[in-house]
Amino acid sequence: MRFTVLTLSALLVASTAMAQAPGAPTPAPAPAQPPAAAPEAANPVVARVDGEALHLTDVQAAITQLPPDMRGAPLPMLFPLILDQLIAQKALVTAARAQGIDKEPAVQAAIERAEEEQLQQALLRREIAPALTEEALRERYQKEIAGKPGEDEVHAQHILVGSEAEARAALAEARKPGADFAALAKRLSTGPSAKQGGDLGFFKKSDMVPEFAEAAFDLKAGEISQEPVKTPFGWHVIKVVERRTAPVPSFEESAESLRQAAFEEAVSGAVEKYQSAAKVERFNMDGSPRPAGSSTPSLLEGATPPPAQPRR
Repeated sequence: MRFTVLTLSALLVASTAMAQAPGAPTPAPAPAQPPAAAPEAANPVVARVDGEALHLTDVQAAITQLPPDMRGAPLPMLFPLILDQLIAQKALVTAARAQGIDKEPAVQAAIERAEEEQLQQALLRREIAPALTEEALRERYQKEIAGKPGEDEVHAQHILVGSEAEARAALAEARKPGADFAALAKRLSTGPSAKQGGDLGFFKKSDMVPEFAEAAFDLKAGEISQEPVKTPFGWHVIKVVERRTAPVPSFEESAESLRQAAFEEAVSGAVEKYQSAAKVERFNMDGSPRPAGSSTPSLLEGATPPPAQPRR
């Protein structure tokens, strides 16, 4: 029992530390919401710590914060473990308050920061929720993807070497009548695709570094690059095997990228709306006024949307 409770404690502490680590994306994915308040009969007191009650909904709320693989365990199995955890936490909080730790300036500042963070998260979740519904994402799909033609793709092979001289020698061999490009790639190429005869499969222009993409998309099916192509990875000899127009991706295939785009747009819009409505005065580190219009980098870069909710 002791080992299991400590393990749960470690998991919860690690989860909290990760969420509060400097540089962590903001806003974080929305946590599962705790159950709504229930009548006393349906929400019995399950423990008291120095007279303070812990209810069944407190246990259920704590369970929603567990890792997904633990969250699905039967409630009768989790209940005693989580209850012990909550009792220990309540005892620590009661003792801290009795010792006046909650009045210490550093602790009060940390509590205030945590409160402000939760308010920010709650407001942003409320603002972005309409943009992340399936209906909204399907509408975005129709506007941005469904009505557009598929992108051009090429299927190419390449030989990657470390110098221009090596690339020109490989190019000369590849251009000989009857040359087997795949066999040459297996023998000469230093790239990870060498074992597959330099085969890169089909790719879009945006999938490759610009120098490689421009050269490959300038070739017709069956053509080999006229000159070696230099990229940050080395020198390439490129052969295009086939060209095609990719089919338009389905909504299901596009859903994740649509969610990310909608999320970023909604967060940026919400932040801009509320920041522009606020009276903001900026000052330098010495307290002198900063010029109007100066700003700082966004703290929301790299944020990810909350996970999609399963369809009911």
